[in-house]
Amino acid sequence: MSTKTMFKKILIANRGEIALRIIRTCKEMGIKTVAVYSTADRDSLHVRFADEAVCIGPPKSKDSYLNMQNIMAVAELTNADAIHPGYGFLAENAEFSALCQQYNIKFIGPRPEMIRSMGDKITAKETMIKAGVPCIPGSDGLIEDLATATKAAEKIGYPVILKATAGGGGKGMRIVRDKEGLEKAYNMARTEAGASFGNDGVYMEKFIEEPHHIEIQVAGDQYGEACHLSERDCSVQRRHQKLVEEAPSPFVDEALRKKMGAAAVKAVQAIRYESVGTVEFLVDKHKNFYFMEMNTRIQVEHPVTEEVMDFDLIKEQITIAAGIPISGMLYFPEKMHAIECRVNAEDPLNNFAPSPGKITALHTPKGYGVRVDTHIYAGYTVPPFYDSLLAKVICRAKSREECIVKMQRALQEFIIEGVKTTIPFHLALLENEEFRSGKYDTGLLERFDFVKAIKEGNPE
Repeated sequence: MSTKTMFKKILIANRGEIALRIIRTCKEMGIKTVAVYSTADRDSLHVRFADEAVCIGPPKSKDSYLNMQNIMAVAELTNADAIHPGYGFLAENAEFSALCQQYNIKFIGPRPEMIRSMGDKITAKETMIKAGVPCIPGSDGLIEDLATATKAAEKIGYPVILKATAGGGGKGMRIVRDKEGLEKAYNMARTEAGASFGNDGVYMEKFIEEPHHIEIQVAGDQYGEACHLSERDCSVQRRHQKLVEEAPSPFVDEALRKKMGAAAVKAVQAIRYESVGTVEFLVDKHKNFYFMEMNTRIQVEHPVTEEVMDFDLIKEQITIAAGIPISGMLYFPEKMHAIECRVNAEDPLNNFAPSPGKITALHTPKGYGVRVDTHIYAGYTVPPFYDSLLAKVICRAKSREECIVKMQRALQEFIIEGVKTTIPFHLALLENEEFRSGKYDTGLLERFDFVKAIKEGNPE
């Protein structure tokens, strides 16, 4: 396929709300879509709204959404000329990107070598240091034994954090505050990393206290051009899992935004990155920032940037893959604010335990400045096999204060019956003084007794 020729048919190698999100943009671009689904998802909306749909296996991800050969077979069978992987599953799988090349089907995302360069965190850090991007002080490569760990910790200075090199989602991660706790933490980090990723390699970094998790949305094209579309604040986290995101960050000022944006563009140019992606930073209370990782895919929270930028990131992803130069937008065109709350099928009063089951009643919020990205409907059964995300509520307003009030109204209007959801958690958070002040960091939920707040806000 030559460059600058738009795709005729895109297979979407994903499910749920992101599959629907991609289908919608494809329809607006006049591109046919192919949905793939497991037997557990045969009644899902992405199956209904795609132009074609093919079952690729039983419920377990490894037999369906992670089954590369089955997905490629469907792509060939339906004459798809491109595959969009969404997020999760195969989105950052270099082998899958290479397989698409082999079959002459365009992978809507970066090339295999780009995914590999950023997928391994040690390699990514070395690449960023060479590019002049600030990185957190850490070990020289993997920590092979306890003696090496001890030496590295003494050199870096406590507190330190051990991280799985192949990790994500907080797995294989341990904070160590003194020498006495090092051995146990080291052994636990390696064991968990091996069990979660099939790779027990760990490395060490300086633990940044009172950190803010700030990410920069980036884009790069096939011609070496790169830009950023400003930042998102993802500091509201539980066990390293994001729950709320907002843009712009209430912590980031214009000077810091400019520095971080320039560093993110350097990161993109260093690997000649091709697609949209996200460069993630940890920022300390003194506004020193450090490269953490790069996600070589669309993010769950991409609608936050779309709302403040008035810009379709999925469309940009598709046009870049087709060989069209990037749009080149750099900063917010106007002073808008957006907040996204992830509504999961989880019980916040029971340690966020998963709550699969049938949705017996549903009413989604509406109104000016309210967007709901979801794949659920009344009568839909939430399967127990996949991520528990039900919906993303994104509100936009001209100020952060207005945005918070709008989100409160929207969540109060959001009715989901039949399963437990995180809506009560979000409503409690939006009343929290530290969050409302904008002066929160990633430790917010360690300080905030949200269980008590939920119970006080919803007396039995």
